[in-house]
Amino acid sequence: MGELQLRDVRKNYGQMEVIKGVNLDVNHGEFIVFVGPSGCGKSTLLRMIAGLEEITGGDITIDSKVVNNLPPVKRGIAMVFQSYALYPHMTVYENIAFPLRVERLANDKVEEKVQAAAGILQLTDRLLHKPGELSGGQRQRVAIGRAIVRAPSVFLFDEPLSNLDAALRAEMRVELAKLHNTLDATMIYVTHDQVEAMTMADRIVVLDLGVISQVGTPLDLYHKPRNLFVAGFIGNPKMNFIEVTGKQATGDGVIVTLPSGQELTVKVSAHGAVAGKTLTLGIRPEDLTIERADASIEVVPNVVEHLGIHTVTYSAVEGAKSTFCSLLPGSAAARVGVPVAMGLNGTDCHLFDEAGIAFERQLSVEKLDPAAMLV
Repeated sequence: MGELQLRDVRKNYGQMEVIKGVNLDVNHGEFIVFVGPSGCGKSTLLRMIAGLEEITGGDITIDSKVVNNLPPVKRGIAMVFQSYALYPHMTVYENIAFPLRVERLANDKVEEKVQAAAGILQLTDRLLHKPGELSGGQRQRVAIGRAIVRAPSVFLFDEPLSNLDAALRAEMRVELAKLHNTLDATMIYVTHDQVEAMTMADRIVVLDLGVISQVGTPLDLYHKPRNLFVAGFIGNPKMNFIEVTGKQATGDGVIVTLPSGQELTVKVSAHGAVAGKTLTLGIRPEDLTIERADASIEVVPNVVEHLGIHTVTYSAVEGAKSTFCSLLPGSAAARVGVPVAMGLNGTDCHLFDEAGIAFERQLSVEKLDPAAMLV
C-alpha cells in the first residue's frame, strides 16, 4: 500500500507554532508535492512524516497505522535528502546495499534488489565505481536507489534536485516522473520551485506560514487559485495584479473599472456585493495579447527579453502591485521605451475580493482537464 493521513498535525518550537493544524489525505500511488516559499513549513512537515521531527499535536497515519511514536525505520518510509549522503569509501553497489546490510538480508537477496534498482536507475555499469567518480545526477540516482531497495510504503524527497545545475534538474525531473510510473509508488516531494511542482505532481499542496493554502492538481491551481497567495506563487512568470473598482455583477460576470477608466467584464461569479469595492484583477503574462481584446492596458517596457520562442517585457503600470510582465510571441516587435497596448480578455482574467479570496471563474472542462477534449 502507501496511504498517508495527516489529522490536525501541529508543530511548536517553544511558543512559536510553525505547523498549524494540517489535514491531508494521500492515496496509494500519488505523487504529492509540498511547495511554498522559504519558511512556510514544508520541510518541517516532511520531517515529521519521516519521524525526524516530533509532532506537537495530531496524528500521522501510514497504511492505517498511527506512527506518531514510531522511529523512522519502523514507519515504512524511505527518504532522499538534498545532500546525497553517500559513503565516499564505498562503491555504488555497497551504497545502495547499505540499508539491506543493516537488515542482515541474505547476500542473494541483496544482489537481487541492488541489481533491480540499478537497472531501473541506469546505474548497472557504475556499480563498482566510487561516488567521487560520478556526476551529480548519478550520485542523486544512487541515493534514490538506496531508497528503492527498502521497498517502502512512502518515498519522501526533500529538495533532492536543488544541488544540480538547471539542465540536469530538468533531466532529473523527467527521470523521477518515469520512476514514479515504473514503481507505482507513493511519493511526497518537497520543493520551493513551482516549476518542479507543476511538472511532476499529481496534486500540489501549497503551504503558507504553516497552513495549507490550497490542494489540487497543477491545472486546478493554475486556472483556479483560491486566493492571491496561490495565484502569485503558481505560474512562471508570476501573475500580474492590478487594483480595480467593482461596478456591478451580471449574469455574464463582474464588471470592473480599470485605472484607465475602461470597463471590463471578468468571467467570474460574484460571492458578495462588488459595487464601489476595491478589487484585485489578476492576469497571467501569457494571457496578454497584442491583438484586439476586450480591454487594453498601455505599457512602456523598461526591460525586454528576446528568448526566441517568447518575448518577455517588464513595465511599470498604473495600479499594478509590482512590475507588470507580459509573455508575448518571439516575433513580437517590443522595444524598450516604445508604448505597447496590451490586450486582456475577460475570460482569461482572475478577480479577487478585498480579503484576497478568488471569485469563482467560469471555465470550460477542457481548460481544467485537457484529456476531456479526447473523449
